[in-house]
Amino acid sequence: MLEPGGSYDEVYRNFRWEIPEHYNIGVDICDKHADGDGVALIYEDEDGGITRYSFRDLKRLSNQCANALAALGVGRGDRVGILLPQSPELGISHIAAYKMGAIALPLFTLFGPEGLAYRLGNSETKAVVTDTGNLEKLEQIRDALPALKHVLVVDVPPGRPAPEGTESYWALLDKASDRFAPVQTKADDPVLIMYTSGTTGPPKGALQAHRTLLGHLPGVEFPGNFFPQPGDLFWTPADWAWAGGLLDVLLPSWHHGVPVVGHRFKKFDPERAFDLMARHGVRNTFLPPTALKLMRQVPNARERYDFRLRSVSCAGEPVGAELVDWAKDGLGLTINEFYGQTEINLVLANCADLHEVRSGSMGLPVPGHVVEIVDDEGNPLPAGETGNVAVRRPDPVMFLGYWQNPDATEKKFVGDWGLMGDLGRKDEDGYFWFLGRDDDVITSGAYRIGPGEIEDCLIKHPAVALAAVIGVPDPVRTEAVKAFIVPKQGITPDSSLMTEIQDFVKTRLAAHEYPRLIEFVDELPMTATGKIRRKDLRERELAKQEDDPTA
Repeated sequence: MLEPGGSYDEVYRNFRWEIPEHYNIGVDICDKHADGDGVALIYEDEDGGITRYSFRDLKRLSNQCANALAALGVGRGDRVGILLPQSPELGISHIAAYKMGAIALPLFTLFGPEGLAYRLGNSETKAVVTDTGNLEKLEQIRDALPALKHVLVVDVPPGRPAPEGTESYWALLDKASDRFAPVQTKADDPVLIMYTSGTTGPPKGALQAHRTLLGHLPGVEFPGNFFPQPGDLFWTPADWAWAGGLLDVLLPSWHHGVPVVGHRFKKFDPERAFDLMARHGVRNTFLPPTALKLMRQVPNARERYDFRLRSVSCAGEPVGAELVDWAKDGLGLTINEFYGQTEINLVLANCADLHEVRSGSMGLPVPGHVVEIVDDEGNPLPAGETGNVAVRRPDPVMFLGYWQNPDATEKKFVGDWGLMGDLGRKDEDGYFWFLGRDDDVITSGAYRIGPGEIEDCLIKHPAVALAAVIGVPDPVRTEAVKAFIVPKQGITPDSSLMTEIQDFVKTRLAAHEYPRLIEFVDELPMTATGKIRRKDLRERELAKQEDDPTA
């Protein structure tokens, strides 16, 4: 655990990993806290009802769940899909799978039938825990999933039979013993398959080991301003099916015995987010950039809602100076941006309580991780040069490999460097700066342009709510900068606004970076985790060029 005191260099230099040979996430986040009455989960349902679960409750229920799954034939190494929103059953099922030595497969509830079929089929999942709202999708694909033997439904009313072909989750738990001897797993044994969001091709299943939670801890403690502190309480709108919700919030909080607020937002509502944080006394939050941009539009939030945050962390897309500046007044603190990905997570971060936060920077290497900018051969580059963001192995946060995809795993590494798939640079003081996905960088004339800085500049304009920037084919420059802009509510875009925005960027960044092309849109394509899908925008532009070469 990171301890405050001293400089960043001292904290980084004094950190040492403590990874035991045998380690089980389920025992660590639940059973070790179960002797007391400490609250683990404060769950608010859609109707506003609030239920509190202690670690003792989670131990009992997860033991029952493990016994119920074992009775169905689920064993060590089998895959268990968990297709649920933020809910008690999601946490219980994860802990049970971990204790059994099974491999949990988090699944986002907004996946359609095809997305679920790919992940369930590729992983050969044996059992799925879900709710009735997702059954129709599973029914459409179940015949194509021969490995899927059991579907457990969490919201079957007591005394009623489960839908045909499924089993009642709670009825099975009620019949199961609350005593279970966890499997003695090694730290390197597999525990999770987390599929990438597919921004650069078909989703790949990143296989994680039990040690991944220990590897995540400094990366949560650092941007959490030395999380945990007395009275801490964590909440995130990020779904617990993604690394941002599961590995950056839920599991690290439970490792430390810190309670988590769980609530399902069918659609993120910034007013409700402020209200939720105020009512529950949330002290720590992870907010994706899209959520922050929406919350920024809420007028006088600090005067209207009595929230008392101690730390706000953010990742997924570059935050930018505009949001950082707003948060100092709108939230009352500095956003700690961090950086990672499904495969190798939480390796760069900011900690406002320890060092200067430079707006727009991904921060400094988190203690325990060796991060560099390297060339395509894996050679570290000098400060100021553009290259690949890379993390040196071995590292406990590093994934075991892509599920049933050794070729993709091999391509992820150059020597001992795990490539993040992003381009960046490091300045003279060691701060890292994101330039874009390696396929997001725009080549215009003699310049290589990252979209993040331009997007950050665009949303500073008073008429712009959201913005995305890509490169489009240009006969003279190779690529031209094009911006897709969602105007703020009440703004009617026209050619004069377009010129005004172009001049706004040109005078604040550089002449070669302003968007020569602007298209006003109602919405931007986003991944389920709130990242802009620039790949979709590029593909759309290419399709337009093929249909009309003069466009």
